[in-house]
Amino acid sequence: MRSQWNASSGKSDPSCYRVTSEAQPAVSDQGVLKKTRLYGGHFDADTKLVLHSFGSPTGDIAAGLAISPDKSGPVEDAVALAPLCDSGLALMVADGVGGLPTGWKASGITLEAVCAALKNAKNDDALLRNAILDGIDNANRALRELGTGTSTTLVVAEIRDQQVRTFHIGDSSAWLCGQRGLVKLQTTPHSPLGFALQAGFVDEKEALHHEDLNLISNVVGSADMRIEIGSRVPLAPKDTLLIASDGLFDNVLESEIVEIIRTGSVADNLRELWELTAKRMAGAHKGKPSKPDDFSAILLRPAANGTPNSG
Repeated sequence: MRSQWNASSGKSDPSCYRVTSEAQPAVSDQGVLKKTRLYGGHFDADTKLVLHSFGSPTGDIAAGLAISPDKSGPVEDAVALAPLCDSGLALMVADGVGGLPTGWKASGITLEAVCAALKNAKNDDALLRNAILDGIDNANRALRELGTGTSTTLVVAEIRDQQVRTFHIGDSSAWLCGQRGLVKLQTTPHSPLGFALQAGFVDEKEALHHEDLNLISNVVGSADMRIEIGSRVPLAPKDTLLIASDGLFDNVLESEIVEIIRTGSVADNLRELWELTAKRMAGAHKGKPSKPDDFSAILLRPAANGTPNSG
């Protein structure tokens, strides 16, 4: 599958965000990731799903994007994979807020802005951090200048020197899971239920069936946007990093996600995540959460020796 999203154009023309492909249920091996890849926006009529895998010096990567089963318009989620100049990597997921004008454009503009800011960033911790923050600020300003109220969530994972640092706004999240299932990192969604779950006022099952599940309290495109920056967390060779939108987390339980991603190839992990999510969205599992939505997820399994795999 091939994206025609021009990551360096800086344009907001819908044609820049078009994904075309032949229907293919399997994960498509794209070889070594050598340049920035962005996916989002308009799908062809016969295209509902993009599942790609890549190799890189940082590790094996799998990225997926799917349109909600209950709509035919543009996909409001977007994903980006950006190699950094020092063999590092930036992974991004954005989820345009549903029900607002051109949510798909908000996610696209935001990822494009962050990728542009990172394009010439040097191998320096402070400079990379500032480049990501500048990109987010640029995106926030651009969305506000549109004057349409459009907005998006965002999660960025910057991976370098066997460590990961996260930046997030809204309820798209980043998780880090060990091979034995220990969750080493889990960002808190910026939403009333996200904070309630963290504080122990509700449990996971109550949250997934709550009437306020769709509410979020922090977005790119807002005058009071705030960016939560995580500390650097070590990456072990058999860890799995996951970043995804609520299309995954609102349909699949934490224990189920961990069991799928902790072992096996990231390509197989991604396919299993999507298959389970799709069944839940279709209401196939009675008593389980079921919320039709766009789906976006990226998985990374760190390289043991820094040698790029085929994907």
